[in-house]
Formats: sequence, structure tokens, C-alpha cells
Amino acid sequence: MGKEIDIYTIGFTKKNASTFFGFIKQSDVKTLIDVRLNNVSQLAGFAKRDDLKFFLKELCGTDYVHSPELAPTKDMLNAYKKGDMPWEIYEDKFLNLMGQRNIEKSIKPALLDHGCLLCSEHEPHLCHRRLVVEYLNEHSDIDLKVKHLF
Repeated sequence: MGKEIDIYTIGFTKKNASTFFGFIKQSDVKTLIDVRLNNVSQLAGFAKRDDLKFFLKELCGTDYVHSPELAPTKDMLNAYKKGDMPWEIYEDKFLNLMGQRNIEKSIKPALLDHGCLLCSEHEPHLCHRRLVVEYLNEHSDIDLKVKHLF
């Protein structure tokens, strides 16, 4: 086992700004790692890229990084959201995609250390942010200790 790193995950839905930024601040998150494909959607409210970057810095002293290589493809996401692809197949396809992208080579441990993976899903069990952590724990020499904020 390699270096032990604390990492967090959070979804912005079903949270108001006060709750969301409270979680980030209380957890002492150094970098919010946005793993959404689309980070500028009007539906995202306070979690739109430019607003989020500003609020994180001002309210929490937290940096913002967009890492679309940790997001599913648009086709995969749409098929899952429409109900054309069950979670088990989506999970398998996404894990294979991360393998093809060799994310364990491109994602630096320093970025993950007290980092927080952001997506839209409220809870982690049916969200790709949980799969990113599990994949990295299995395919890299980092030992990620994850805490899901929700």
C-alpha cells in the first residue's frame, strides 16, 4: 500500500449553498475536483463553474479544478439517465473507460490529497464519483480514505 490520502466526494443537488460550502469548509478541502461533464449548466445554480470557483476561494479558501477525464462520456451518461442502460452496465462501462484513459497515471496524488470530487448526484452509491475513488484505490499505489459528504 502506498501513501494514505484523505479524499471527499460531494454532490450539489438537494443542498443549498450554505450546506454545500459548510461541508467543504468543515472538511478543510484544499481542492474541489469537478468530475462533471457539463460544469456550466444553468440548472447547476451556485455550482456553475465560474460562480463555484469564486465562492470556493472566497468562502473556503479552496481551489477549483475541472477534470472531465474523470467524467463519463455524454453517450454513456444520457443512456443511463434515460433508463436505456442499467446501473450495473453503466458502472462496468465507466470503469473500463477510466482504464482506457489511464487516469491512475494522469491524476496526481497531490491533487487528491484533501481533495473533493464534485458531481451532481445527491448520494454517492449511484454516482460515478464513488467509482473514480474505487478505481484509483484498485489501480494505483495510493490508499484513498474516502468520506462522502451528504
